[in-house]
Amino acid sequence: MTDLLYAAYPWVKALHVMAVISWMAGLFYLPRLFVHHTEKVETGTETDALFAMMEQKLLRVIMNPAMIVAWAAGLYMIALGGFDWSAAWSWIKLVCILAMTWFHHWCGLRRKELASGANTRTGRQYRLMNEVPTVLMILIVVSVIVRPF
Repeated sequence: MTDLLYAAYPWVKALHVMAVISWMAGLFYLPRLFVHHTEKVETGTETDALFAMMEQKLLRVIMNPAMIVAWAAGLYMIALGGFDWSAAWSWIKLVCILAMTWFHHWCGLRRKELASGANTRTGRQYRLMNEVPTVLMILIVVSVIVRPF
């Protein structure tokens, strides 16, 4: 059984990479939708409903499953010893993943606010928050590939 688990490792790693790419695409795009929804759309219009539907489908159909698969595959790899807990890069990556997960949930809450017409944030605030996943991605990739720490 252990041999099978280790034999599946490269496939799980490939699945992990694909899930992370999908998750990141959503994390980059959803706040951009929020910017346009906030700046260009009046509450209660057909366009408002269209944006709310697009935001909901992006979150529920793409981002949520991708995040779950990325986490599950990552935990599988950790369980098989795919993480060096003695190295700083591992801890930096873990903190960034937790921050990315927080940002995902933050986006989910903002989506609900926009859908209900209760948004209090500006397009500029959403533009600034749109940089969060970029910074986290840079930290994760540099930590894992370059391993400067």
